[in-house]
Amino acid sequence: MNRPTPRRTVLTAALAVAAAAGTASSAGSAAAAIPAAAPPDAAAAAASLVDNHSWSTYTDWRSGCGAGTRAVAGRRPGLVIGNVRGRTDYTDPHTGNTATWEYATWTSPRHRSAVPATEVIASWNADTPAGTWIQIELSGRYSDGTDTPWYVMGRWAAGDGDIRRTSVDDQTDGRSSIWTDTFSVDDAASGLRLVSYELRLTLYRTPGSSLTPTVWRLGAMASDIPDRFTVEPSAPGLARELPVPRYSQSVHAGQYPEYDNGGEAWCSPTSSQMIIEYWGRRPTAEDLAWVKPGLADPQVCHAARFTYDYQYEGCGNWPFNAAYAATYDEMSAVVTRLSSLTDLETLIRAGIPAITSQSFLKEELTGAGYGTSGHLMTVIGFTADGDVIANDPASPSDEAVRRIYKRHEWENIWLRTKRYDATGKVRGGTGGVCYIYWPADPTSSQRRVLRSLGLL
Repeated sequence: MNRPTPRRTVLTAALAVAAAAGTASSAGSAAAAIPAAAPPDAAAAAASLVDNHSWSTYTDWRSGCGAGTRAVAGRRPGLVIGNVRGRTDYTDPHTGNTATWEYATWTSPRHRSAVPATEVIASWNADTPAGTWIQIELSGRYSDGTDTPWYVMGRWAAGDGDIRRTSVDDQTDGRSSIWTDTFSVDDAASGLRLVSYELRLTLYRTPGSSLTPTVWRLGAMASDIPDRFTVEPSAPGLARELPVPRYSQSVHAGQYPEYDNGGEAWCSPTSSQMIIEYWGRRPTAEDLAWVKPGLADPQVCHAARFTYDYQYEGCGNWPFNAAYAATYDEMSAVVTRLSSLTDLETLIRAGIPAITSQSFLKEELTGAGYGTSGHLMTVIGFTADGDVIANDPASPSDEAVRRIYKRHEWENIWLRTKRYDATGKVRGGTGGVCYIYWPADPTSSQRRVLRSLGLL
């Protein structure tokens, strides 16, 4: 674990096997003593406590305040550098190299969230050719009328030859903080909330060049999910399984330890790669030329390298995974929260799998065989009984990746915001966080589903 968090699990993808049987047993007893914290209408309440908003159309890009940027029309409108507004030196904290960059900026209109929020997570879809990169910032207004500073939500490039993609630690104004990729109100019990926000893009390029990043989508998910140890189960409503490729992170154990200590910690990029390939995209042979010959599933190594956050020192940065997925041809990707497995069934019905984040003790998820402080899985369908069919990258082989998990056990470990660890201490849960990837030109049924979840 390499960062604390007030309301949810840390992002680490490393599996933390549950402690010895005696310790796990006592922790399990503590968890069993917790009364149900969720009211019967918890799923409906959660649905009203998430606000997704994005800018992606030509009109959207023209509606913001640009300083040197230009909106580009077309089938997939975007934002590019037009007339450079300045130069700046940037010293990369991970290489020590200082370089000069030209830049232009774009600031979104202020978005008033339908949900006065305790947390905000930004997402972006962009192309950054060699010699370019982008920075994403957020500034919000509190419910008492005061403003946050501009917080850096990420410094990002698709590659790693110019800068090291990175989150930025130690950002706080004493009332809110940035935890790797998440804006969080420090004391949610105080009643303080973020009621609106702006996002700012800075596009950088090599001085004197005509290069430019292209940003196709910028947005954020604001939420105020109530603290809860348990959730009310949803009723099964779908039996369907999608043909998602199966990859195991475990077969990469020990490989490329410079990226989050190797494959045993690669649940997030492994899950991302499964869905990217489900949509018919994958890295080229040229893309994979850097991977050592003979390694199984080299594209998983590739995903780990190009989702790696050099500050967090891990591959589990949520927006970085979504941004990686969107580097593939005509792909869109977001980080959001869903309210129940019913939402996931709606996506699966439309042919859209999802990647979910959860943490649990070994005894809390029957058949997993491990416990974890933070783990990503790919939900690919549901059985006739409503149980979850998941591609679990923690499996020992590609062939063993497909798992079936009990519906309510799985729903609970995903949607809760509080849990007990193996020592009996209260820890955070993700409250329904997931990644959703889809083609930039979805079918009409997919479009309807995505729109119903606030993603279009």
